[in-house]
Amino acid sequence: MRIAIVGCGFVADLYMETLHRHADLELVCAWDHDPVRLGLFCRHHGVEACPSFEALLEDRRVEAVLNLTNPHSHYVVSRDCLQAGKHVYSEKPLAMRLEDARSLVVLAAARGLLLSGAPSRLLGRPAQTAWRLLRDGAIGQPHLAYAEMDDGLLHRMAVRRWRGSSGAPWPWQDELRVGNTLEHAGYALTWLAAFFGPARSVTAFGARAVREKGLDVPLHEQAPDVTFAGIEFRSGMIARLTCSIVASHDHGLRVFGEDGILSVDDVWKPQARVRLRPRLRVRGRSLESPLARRQRLLGDAEAVRLSRGRRKVDFCLGPVDMARALREGRAPRLSADFCLHITELSLAIGQAADGAARVELESVFAAPDPMPWAR
Repeated sequence: MRIAIVGCGFVADLYMETLHRHADLELVCAWDHDPVRLGLFCRHHGVEACPSFEALLEDRRVEAVLNLTNPHSHYVVSRDCLQAGKHVYSEKPLAMRLEDARSLVVLAAARGLLLSGAPSRLLGRPAQTAWRLLRDGAIGQPHLAYAEMDDGLLHRMAVRRWRGSSGAPWPWQDELRVGNTLEHAGYALTWLAAFFGPARSVTAFGARAVREKGLDVPLHEQAPDVTFAGIEFRSGMIARLTCSIVASHDHGLRVFGEDGILSVDDVWKPQARVRLRPRLRVRGRSLESPLARRQRLLGDAEAVRLSRGRRKVDFCLGPVDMARALREGRAPRLSADFCLHITELSLAIGQAADGAARVELESVFAAPDPMPWAR
């Protein structure tokens, strides 16, 4: 699939770290509204610079666009690309307003185009391994899940010095204004939704726990730096998700079942440890085993190869699946409807400080297929 990148910032550098590994993707050109940033990115990565966004939309070589812009630009950029007949893979969220995200899904369907989006960790080995164990009944009937997306005290980190490989600064101001929930909750929500289906409702609480961060973003412009969400799934499953840039780093996931506990150390890392802790029957009592057995990660030769590397994170798994979906005439695993549901959930949680605490969700999606090597 011939692709173009729109948005040449910090995230684009992350995609470029692994894009060369994928024969399914051919990068044609890139564009950024900042000509200096565009020049630095294209020179560093050896990419053709597109003279304008309009020229990119008119370029017949480009089949699909990776929308890696600021979250506030996601909707407009994706809309224009779809209207120009390009398939779109967007960074999260699809849009900052639910009605805009819905309109993108409708537009893509009307034009017969694919719309997919990040995050794509669901397509990696730990997620697929955990999902297979759940389908196989390794912990019996699951009842409850606890998920954490805590990233430590952000304002005590050297965020102003963080740079991508082409020199792009990490957008720490966006992190505060958009909110760590909208930026990061999707890593856990995509796993939970794939495992347990669409959510029925979410009850959320958000607050600004650290009122003075010293990062030049006024408090009234900051999104909540901590959120708690109770999610009820249509399947009957219940989950609790915590997101913060305050609590110590923790990206863990635990699923509690009738016959055991499934845990994943870190939903971010492509080689995260997946463990099973069975429940034992001892003299008529149900006890948790003191030993948690580490599980072998599933994966074919390609999946194993792609999980290696310095950063050990492949941001291109989603675009590759979209490329193969286009070739095979199917929907991407991270389908438009799936991404819309994750966006609706993320917005409901992220806006909890200023909106309704309990939200009934409207979007649904068809269950995605597991990866071929994890079926």
